[in-house]
Amino acid sequence: MRNGDVWTITAVGDDGTLTIARDYGTGTKVRADGTIAVRRRGRRFSGSIVLPATYVSESVDLGYAVTAFRAQGVTTDTAHVLVEPTSTRETFYVAMTRGRHSNRAYAALDRADDHAEPHPGDDPNATARSVLYGVLQHSGAELSAHETVVAEQEQWGSLAQLAAEYETIAAAAQRDRWATLIRGSGLADEQADSVIESEAFGPLTAELRRAEANHHDVDSLMPRLVAARGFGDADDIAAVLHYRVERATARPAGSGRTRKPPRLIAGLIPQANGVADAEMRAALDEREALIEARADAALDGALTESAPWTKALGTAPNGGRRVAAWRKAARVVAAYRDRYRIADDTPLGALPESAAQKIDTARARAAIEGARNVNRPASSPTHPAVREAGGPSL
Repeated sequence: MRNGDVWTITAVGDDGTLTIARDYGTGTKVRADGTIAVRRRGRRFSGSIVLPATYVSESVDLGYAVTAFRAQGVTTDTAHVLVEPTSTRETFYVAMTRGRHSNRAYAALDRADDHAEPHPGDDPNATARSVLYGVLQHSGAELSAHETVVAEQEQWGSLAQLAAEYETIAAAAQRDRWATLIRGSGLADEQADSVIESEAFGPLTAELRRAEANHHDVDSLMPRLVAARGFGDADDIAAVLHYRVERATARPAGSGRTRKPPRLIAGLIPQANGVADAEMRAALDEREALIEARADAALDGALTESAPWTKALGTAPNGGRRVAAWRKAARVVAAYRDRYRIADDTPLGALPESAAQKIDTARARAAIEGARNVNRPASSPTHPAVREAGGPSL
């Protein structure tokens, strides 16, 4: 018996022993006339083997559940593959080519080592599609020293990583402020405690930060939302408040010419305000500067390489204020692509799945339209019928 051999269990003893037999399967041979001969392969050993209970408990694994490394060279009728975010595309390829008739992948979205506080790089909005996409981008091939340095710089300097760090720091820096806001919003002490201890408190604080970036006065808004309706039938008050804040602040505060643009980093990430701790504020400011620089670099790289997706932005103006307006819109799209690791030729890639990405997609789509509008003549009548309805003119 060799390590890794696969046997068939023929009997299970009450004392924990197993009786096993080796099946060498069948072989095929194509004759000269085109017919196929099927014969049973010979056996080097015949009969059965009885495995002691201690050996079974310590050294025997299920033959149908193996790692991708051990699965190399194995062929089955069907293969069912468990895919984790840390898997590599090489092992994924091996696992997904073991089945003759079907190969199915099951993406793991939960983590066995969930931690109380979020870590940079965690994706609470992960979907099966995003996990599989990440695996296909994750190569396990051994790199040269130079390639390793470049890959590490790209990973830790990407907008995806910098945005995750910014939001993690913002969540920690503003936690006490939002907790104070909740406790003073009109909720009973028990209700306020349940909100702060809820898993939905993190998404609620992120929504409050987004609302504040849209110039909403959250200090006066929260008491109004609490008083609007009771929580007698609510299973999770934090989730209910998140929904109310999201609906109440869907659009920026103000109207018409008085409406101010949202305070967004690289056109996507809401700024964190009201941070009193000097070290936290410095850390946030540092990430903000890095994110802005990364967005500029991403756009410059795409333009230098004439990336196909840049065609959707229209032609860049030659100079003056219009080129500044065009770049401002274009860098939002470049930042969006870098944040969500989009590599295809379409500007926005596949349809978004998480709520946060849907918001960013809308911003990037508006930026594409804004870049195109820069080159449109201001005097061109966008709505001729409306202009003509205003009455005669000279």
